[in-house]
Amino acid sequence: MSYYVPTPGTFLSRDIADYPDGIVIPVDKPWRWTSADVIRKIKYAAIRHFGKKNLKVGHAGTLDPLATGVLLVCIGPACREAQRLQDTDKEYFATVRFGATTPSYDLEKEVDRRFPHEHITAEAVAAALPAFLGEQEQVAPLFSAKSVDGVRAYEMARKLYRAGDFASLDAAALDLLQRNTIRISALTLESFLPSIKTALYMDGSAESTDPSIKTALYVDGTASGRIHVADTGALGLPEARIRIACSKGTYIRSFARDLGEALGSGAHLGGLIRTRSGSFRVEEALTLDQVINLLHHE
Repeated sequence: MSYYVPTPGTFLSRDIADYPDGIVIPVDKPWRWTSADVIRKIKYAAIRHFGKKNLKVGHAGTLDPLATGVLLVCIGPACREAQRLQDTDKEYFATVRFGATTPSYDLEKEVDRRFPHEHITAEAVAAALPAFLGEQEQVAPLFSAKSVDGVRAYEMARKLYRAGDFASLDAAALDLLQRNTIRISALTLESFLPSIKTALYMDGSAESTDPSIKTALYVDGTASGRIHVADTGALGLPEARIRIACSKGTYIRSFARDLGEALGSGAHLGGLIRTRSGSFRVEEALTLDQVINLLHHE
């Protein structure tokens, strides 16, 4: 398959027939955008650019709203390659925060439980990581797009969450969701901070040097307020920043939860960057602004 991959500074012809195998654009997904948000924005621009109302636009692997990094967007015939692209290995840079859990295993929901964390050190985290290497069974978060008898798991999760039944969320995930076989091929502890405090501002930006925390701005410069962000950074919890190479279907949120349990505490994901999807790396990805500019070329 020889789909076209645009780079910054290039432009796209207005005739989609010039791309017989379609177009694949590696996008650096903005923080607090859903993958569907990105597709809607690009599809609208692509339909106008190519003048083709029934143009197919899709992505090769969902990225959580509070994650950034490589989201592969397929246009035209390249949509037929979406599954193959999705099946490739991935790499992530994850911030795992210890001492508290959330029902979503990340910052989309508020803290539901607190745990002792004074015993967690860089040495303890490094010693726990090798047990997660290799092929293993993993349970997805109940707040996920997994389908259970035709119903999305997050629909069930929302009912429990609205009822305040937080304790049942993990049990429901174990009962309802099949364990998936995943493979983690590499884990590297990049840094460990025994206590970190950050302050989230109204526009979604954070007073932090953490590269996994980014400002959520739309192309027109406005911030996304639809996706909730819990301010667990203000709790002064220890956190580890870990590079992860893994197979498709690996939930890094679940890895964070499991790592916390392995260390005799609780944990949640404080930030996530998908640094690689197959052969596409985040350094080569286009911002949403750059993609829209490609599709506005006269």
